[in-house]
Amino acid sequence: MEQQKPIVIGITGGSASGKTSVAHEIFDHFEATRSVTLIAQDSYYKHSDLPFAQRKLINYDHPLAFDNDLLVADIERLLHRQAIEKPVYDYTDHNRTSDTIHVEPTDVIILEGILILAEKELRELMDIKIFVDTDDDIRVLRRIKRDTVERGRSLDDIINQYQSTVKPMYHEFVEPTKRYADLIVPEGGQNKVAIDLLVTKVQAILDQRGLI
Repeated sequence: MEQQKPIVIGITGGSASGKTSVAHEIFDHFEATRSVTLIAQDSYYKHSDLPFAQRKLINYDHPLAFDNDLLVADIERLLHRQAIEKPVYDYTDHNRTSDTIHVEPTDVIILEGILILAEKELRELMDIKIFVDTDDDIRVLRRIKRDTVERGRSLDDIINQYQSTVKPMYHEFVEPTKRYADLIVPEGGQNKVAIDLLVTKVQAILDQRGLI
C-alpha cells in the first residue's frame, strides 16, 4: 500500500508575533508519536561572504534574504519521504554555518517563518496555512526581550533594525500574505483555544489518512 503524502502546515506572522510558539505547541503535542517535523524558514537565510559589519546591515526581512529554492526543494524531498540536511543559521554571527542537521521524513511537516506565504511555490505545498496576528507594539517589545537575551544583541541594534527594516518590511511583504491564510490566530502562543482547535484538526486529518 502506497504511503500517504505528509501534511504540511504553514505558520507565519510578523517577527515576534508568537508564530514560533504556535508551531512548537503543535510540534510538542505530536512529538511523542515521532510523526512531526518542525522546519524554520530562518534556517534558510542565504550564506553571505560579506564582513560581519556589512552582514549586520543586510535586510533580513526581505524575501530575497532567503534561499527559497533550497527550502522548496527540501520540503518536496520530505513530501516524497526522503531525508534532508537542514541548514543551520547563527543569529549572533548573522550567517548560515557550515553545519547541517539530518532530518528524516515524517507524517506532519510544520513550516514556520515570516515570509513562507509570500512564496507561491511554498504556499502550494501547504495543506493548512495559518497567520499569527499580533499588534506591532507587542511584537517589538517581545523582539527586544528575545534578541537581547537569546541572540546577544544590543538595544540600539535591535531598535535600529526594527525601524529600518523589520517594521516596513512587515507592512510591505508579511501582512499582505494574511489573505492566503486559512486561519488567523490572534496573539500567538497565548491563544490556547486556537491551538487546541489546530491540534484537533491535525489529529483528525491524521486519523482520516491512517497516519497515526
